[in-house]
Amino acid sequence: MLRRQYSHESGKTELVRARKEYFERRTRSLNAPSPIQQFGPCGRIMKNSAMVMQIQDPASQRLTWYKPPLTVLVIKKVHDATILAPFVQLVHWLVHDKSMVVFVEAAVLDDTLLKEYGDFASVRERLMTFRAGTDDLTDKIDFIICLGGDGTLLHASSLFQQSVPPVMAFHLGSLGFLTPFEFNNFQDQVLNVLEGHAALTLRSRLQCVVLRKTTEDGKEKKKPTTILVLNEVVVDRGPSPYLSNIDLYLDGKHITSVQGDGLIVSTPTGSTAYAVAAGASMIHPSVPAIMVTPICPHSLSFRPIVVPAGVELKIALSPEARNAMWIKLSLEARNMASLSFDGRSQILLRPGDSLYVTTSVYPVPSICALDQISDWFDSLAECLHWNVRKKQKQIDELSDMTHSSSDTLEEIDTNHHDDRPADT
Repeated sequence: MLRRQYSHESGKTELVRARKEYFERRTRSLNAPSPIQQFGPCGRIMKNSAMVMQIQDPASQRLTWYKPPLTVLVIKKVHDATILAPFVQLVHWLVHDKSMVVFVEAAVLDDTLLKEYGDFASVRERLMTFRAGTDDLTDKIDFIICLGGDGTLLHASSLFQQSVPPVMAFHLGSLGFLTPFEFNNFQDQVLNVLEGHAALTLRSRLQCVVLRKTTEDGKEKKKPTTILVLNEVVVDRGPSPYLSNIDLYLDGKHITSVQGDGLIVSTPTGSTAYAVAAGASMIHPSVPAIMVTPICPHSLSFRPIVVPAGVELKIALSPEARNAMWIKLSLEARNMASLSFDGRSQILLRPGDSLYVTTSVYPVPSICALDQISDWFDSLAECLHWNVRKKQKQIDELSDMTHSSSDTLEEIDTNHHDDRPADT
């Protein structure tokens, strides 16, 4: 975590030295590949202990178990009656046929409609329950199965703020961009995964650290808030009627000031979510990158950008913004900007606060139905209708038109007379 040092004379943070020390110590993302260290006969790259870690080719990333998985976490979309029958079938099969320890959220078992399923009574007492935000699941779960839409995968990611177990997501929701599996033959598909025959997509996450403004005695008002997100962190103007004025830094260097409705910092997985709706490009989740997308910028030339996964972004509210003055005068709107993480938890960013965003070393290992490429492009075509258009007719269907066009050209060529006078 970033260490902050304070001067008793000025009460200001010595950010330059603290950030330099932090940057030298910081471990780069596992999803950023190491460059080739030789350039021609003489050129070499300088050795650096803090250089980007080397990883294997993403296409060769396969799931393997060094011991058989025994505990499985089943994430179900809450208050959805259409998923109750698949949920009962799955947990019944996992408990009785596979003899696995099954964890479910306590809120799921509170659904009164489960009483209508007689098979569930024999399973209910054998299920382990937990409450999100209260119970810690670290080192307790070997495998995760999601039943629902993309929100179930986002919820599973939020439950693990460090290492995430492999996630198998079944499409039982509305969109299903992140859920490649169909539930029809779930037994065969789960067995295939439990035997270690599956490809993985390591979906990078963003580590977001909110540092609060210091008090006059040099102490922070609150401890830093750290949240890992799978899609994006969004900075918007909140209730302020003015344009937001946000300063953006990259590895300590001021890049630009964002004037508009806000800013989206997203992972490649999140590029097909809020970012693409704001005009950003779609990036494959295996690409090591961070996307920065403005929301309704008050500039015709402010385009979304993609930066390396190993950098650190800092976002702070500009003290010269108009709504900084307005916020001092208004007692009802004390917040100058609002932060939301994966569209869920929301906190306030006030003048003097800072948001630091880096790529986390804890990605989400998402299990592929086929492989990394096929799953992603199938989702683009099915969910977003990417490059869907009406096809042109075949040439044989236009034979009559082609024939008539040829006749017309022949007539023009035959009847053409050059009326210009001959050279003398």
